[in-house]
Amino acid sequence: MNMVPIIEKKKLGQALTAEEIDFFVNGAATGSVPDYQLAALLMAIRLNGMNREETKLLTLAMTHSGDVVDLDAIPGIPVDKHSTGGVGDTTTLVLAPLVAACGVPVAKMSGRGLGHTGGTLDKLESISGFSVNLSEEDFLAQVKTVGVAVIGQTANLAPADKTLYALRDVTSTVDSLPLIASSIVSKKLASGAKGIVLDVKTGAGALMQTTEDSIALAQTMVRIGCDAGRNMVALVTDMGEPLGSHVGNALEVKEAIDMLAGRTQGPLLTVALELGARMLVLGGAAKDVPEGKAKMEEALRSGAGLAKLKEMIVAQGGDPACCDDVSALPQAPVVLPCTATGEGYVAAMDTVGLGNAAQQMGAGRRTKEDVIDPAVGFVMNVRIGDRVTEGDLLATVHAKDEQSAQEAIDAIRRCIVLSSEPVSPCKLIHAFVNSESVERL
Repeated sequence: MNMVPIIEKKKLGQALTAEEIDFFVNGAATGSVPDYQLAALLMAIRLNGMNREETKLLTLAMTHSGDVVDLDAIPGIPVDKHSTGGVGDTTTLVLAPLVAACGVPVAKMSGRGLGHTGGTLDKLESISGFSVNLSEEDFLAQVKTVGVAVIGQTANLAPADKTLYALRDVTSTVDSLPLIASSIVSKKLASGAKGIVLDVKTGAGALMQTTEDSIALAQTMVRIGCDAGRNMVALVTDMGEPLGSHVGNALEVKEAIDMLAGRTQGPLLTVALELGARMLVLGGAAKDVPEGKAKMEEALRSGAGLAKLKEMIVAQGGDPACCDDVSALPQAPVVLPCTATGEGYVAAMDTVGLGNAAQQMGAGRRTKEDVIDPAVGFVMNVRIGDRVTEGDLLATVHAKDEQSAQEAIDAIRRCIVLSSEPVSPCKLIHAFVNSESVERL
């Protein structure tokens, strides 16, 4: 088979066959197809799209381009959650132990942060001794015994996606719905979970910035997952501002522990409970979302969720002391207030800008080789809709030095837009998507 006719077909807007898709995906995984031909095909896909069958075939080919984890040995229905990325999005650390405490196994492979979004693995590694590098055998054994494990993706998980994703980033083909959907879903299918809840973000800090585009992406991914034989649903949730108040690795772990300990609530907990309730439904532990949410809330009240987090930390070599005393987490040497220089209502936030401010401090990466500083970041004190006056606290900055702190303070002030008119708070959850319908919430 030859790549030129495949490129030609897609250039003319024609559908590719399973054999043609398998050929170029295998070429991406093995390096047998040159980058310039893959790039040409990606642009043709970006311009002309793919139909539902093509998108499913692309996803399955990418799934099987490398390792596929077999979770059949785990009793029950293993579930997973995936977020399309955001700032202060710490839902995994809240919901995974709560879901496991309710009796549904959570087998999660996560990624690291790159760009303005934080990575779950980086957050967990701010816990002293915590290892995300378990063998597949140890991963399965831990899910069986503890009920939950969160580890790094295997090196050979969907290798075709690694090649295609890198090319999309430098060829202006990132914003293609079939390419986004196949990239995300192929890794989830390869990770082996039977029930998958997607958290598709929308708003200023999201991959898709309009609700309609986010719903379309959710529908595409859910259909692919269900066509591939998995039970998959999605929530479309807001990323017009950071979800949690804490931004930065150790700070986000602290917020998750505070929530599991019952010391704090907020939008992060609200979204975590909604996602977790649906995981319980997919895992067969709840007949519907209200029952699932009630079980999650009971695991929260009883302390079972926090106990399960401790158990997971110990199983993965970490020191659970932080669950009893959050000051055991890494602490930044410089802590400074970021105060308002004007007055008005918080009308909007540049969420990407806030994520980039944390990255600039050392909480995130510009390249995959950058080293994370687990202690740095900031705690937001305001949300959209709040009224502030001059001198009010906007955020508290945790930095490695005075210069870095001041740069972050200036950046945070630039990211917060004030209005003289009252502004409504952000709507947290916009829609629920399953294989058959979209429910606006």
